[in-house]
Amino acid sequence: MSNTTFAFKQFVIKQDKCAMKVSTDAVLLGAWVIPNGSLNILDIGTGTGVIALMLAQKSKGKIHAIDIDKSAFEQARINFEESIFNASITAEHKSLQEFARSAGKKFDLVVTNPPYFVDSLKNSDSNRSNARHADVLPYIELIDGVKAVLTEKGKFCLILPKNEAIQFRELAEVRGFHLSKLLRVRTTLDKGEEKRHLMQFEFRPTEFSESTMVIEKDERHSYTDEYKKLTEDYYIHF
Repeated sequence: MSNTTFAFKQFVIKQDKCAMKVSTDAVLLGAWVIPNGSLNILDIGTGTGVIALMLAQKSKGKIHAIDIDKSAFEQARINFEESIFNASITAEHKSLQEFARSAGKKFDLVVTNPPYFVDSLKNSDSNRSNARHADVLPYIELIDGVKAVLTEKGKFCLILPKNEAIQFRELAEVRGFHLSKLLRVRTTLDKGEEKRHLMQFEFRPTEFSESTMVIEKDERHSYTDEYKKLTEDYYIHF
């Protein structure tokens, strides 16, 4: 498999035009989110479109994917059109800020694998830098944008590194969101530090659930049963 394509069980991702390639973060989020009958789903910053396609595989809802980067939008559009899920996904070249002002409808589920570097140096590749740095979509603007397009009983799901996730949770709760579900992700058992937090927010307080998952055993590419179970509907080798 070349770096320009990534094959899953039911679709193929072309990624030659996109600054950010298919990542473990995106696959984790796409596999973890449960649509629960959502009729309208929004994928913010879709990139290659991998999360939207993962959700289309397990949902009967309509999925709308947006990206501020033109190359990413074009890449996602190609991947959607060439997939068996093309009838259920649409792509739009638009920022969340602009989209929230003109959407005209609400979504039952909003997902995003957002940019998260806040204080680090930027890469010379502007497209890749924009995809990774939160100044293009500051957390407050992401939260307020989601508030504008999420239904009253809707769910908002995202993945962030641990420290950024803690910061984001505090901001989200100040703006009226409640954390209802949390998955803490560790790379290996012997590396006790959590690398990622997958979070689900809702407008109303509800029963809170949390869990921890380890991706690899003692050796690299020796995956745990829980990680295999989470992603087995997508990865070819599971």
